[in-house]
Amino acid sequence: MAQLPPGIRFIISFSRDQWYRAFIFILTFLLYASFHLSRKPISIVKGELHSYCTASNDGKVGFSRRSQKARDALAHQLLDNGTDCGWAPFDQDNYQQLLGALDYSFLCAYAIGMYLSGIIGERLPIRCYLTFGMLASGAFTALFGVGYFYNIHSFGFYVITQIINGLVQTTGWPSVVTCLGNWFGKGRRGLIMGVWNSHTSVGNILGSLIAGYWVSTCWGLSFIVPGAIVAAMGILCFLFLIEHPKDIACSASPASHPRGYENGAHRFWPQKPVPVEERSKPLDPEMQRLLLSDGKHSGHQNHVVVLPADGGGGMAAISFTGALKIPGVIEFSLCLLFAKLVSYTFLFWLPLYITNVDHLDVKKAGELSTLFDVGGIFGGILAGVISDRLEKRASTCGLMLLLAAPTLYAFSSISRMGLEATIAMLLLSGALVSGPYALITTAVSADLGTHKSLKGNSHALATVTAIIDGTGSVGAALGPLLAGLISPSGWNNVFYMLMFADACALLFLVRLIHKELSCPGSATGNQVPFKEH
Repeated sequence: MAQLPPGIRFIISFSRDQWYRAFIFILTFLLYASFHLSRKPISIVKGELHSYCTASNDGKVGFSRRSQKARDALAHQLLDNGTDCGWAPFDQDNYQQLLGALDYSFLCAYAIGMYLSGIIGERLPIRCYLTFGMLASGAFTALFGVGYFYNIHSFGFYVITQIINGLVQTTGWPSVVTCLGNWFGKGRRGLIMGVWNSHTSVGNILGSLIAGYWVSTCWGLSFIVPGAIVAAMGILCFLFLIEHPKDIACSASPASHPRGYENGAHRFWPQKPVPVEERSKPLDPEMQRLLLSDGKHSGHQNHVVVLPADGGGGMAAISFTGALKIPGVIEFSLCLLFAKLVSYTFLFWLPLYITNVDHLDVKKAGELSTLFDVGGIFGGILAGVISDRLEKRASTCGLMLLLAAPTLYAFSSISRMGLEATIAMLLLSGALVSGPYALITTAVSADLGTHKSLKGNSHALATVTAIIDGTGSVGAALGPLLAGLISPSGWNNVFYMLMFADACALLFLVRLIHKELSCPGSATGNQVPFKEH
């Protein structure tokens, strides 16, 4: 018999479950990257909505490279605006406040909608729910760009478009995190989700490059093309997304199959015997409140944990208040509020800052801003690896937040020294700012959504994820708004605000960090065996 080709040997070396798991990993990565791809254009186009031009010697105005429609529109505006070129109503002196209001409209709607989205997502098929959100998001992202082609100058039009887009985009995060949590177990969760969470930075980079390609010639396409991409990915989601491994008779997690065995309606999980002295120890007060509230839980179990084999499918979806009672949810949610405030301020204002400080054109500033997201990829992976190795999620976040504050101060000073200094600080700041944000929204959310206090209920992950990310989105809404209000007084003040936000984020983790150091694994319940869903 002839030896199999190397490529075929490589393919068959992986099991059917592993191939499906890899497929879901890649598909959910691309799905959420497309969401971020559609959020980035507004930050690139800001410099074009309010730009400056100079009068030439013959009395005519010199424009940057634009389409004939853009030149005609701007020439008409110059009759009233002198040499101030831009897109009404963003061509006025209060343009920073107006652009900040656009960001706030999207992010405030996103924050409010996120709390509802998790609850709704627990009760609807993930595939259909996510498909609807992506098609709607694609439509409203493109609608913003339609304003360019139809010469729309109503501020209300752009605000309403941003609000609705923010609402429909909330379908994304709870859905993809729940789906990934269903397919991947707790082993190396920080590393797996750290790599997976790079979709945020990849989406931002692609969004910057796509929007930057048309920003100076036809900025409407900077929104229409990303909108079409999101809608197309929504169709792929409907055609190919598998919500749970049980739908195609796959094992529930990579590590669970060899160790567990099934018998009828239950799955049994062998555990190490608990020493007598461990059984006699009192439970954590928080866990006593949650586990003993029904008066039936016996404290420690000796050898076997019995959980429903269907992943808790017969259990009711967890309530909002019930999710808040899970230890660590409130602290991590408030920490993410301030961490996301910093991250989204960079997301929406970094290209404009680079334009002002390094005196680059809009396209080059947009391309340079992608380095912040490149740093974010490495920061998210590094945070996941460290937290897996140390088994201390809160401590890992705290360390990166502690380093981020002085780095931001250095960024505000060093970035003015030239292009090379700006590049170095963008990479370093991106890693330290995005690391905690990435870890909390992925591995921490999944840990808390499958916390031991839930006793196998698989209907909590989307709700917990939505609470954490929804609270973080409140900060995401405040950051760009505050940047728009503060930046007229100087960019240094914006960086002081960001440093203060990082300090607040660290403050909310102090209790959990102390708990991790004194009692490893207690902050998110990492070390207690449970059935993954």
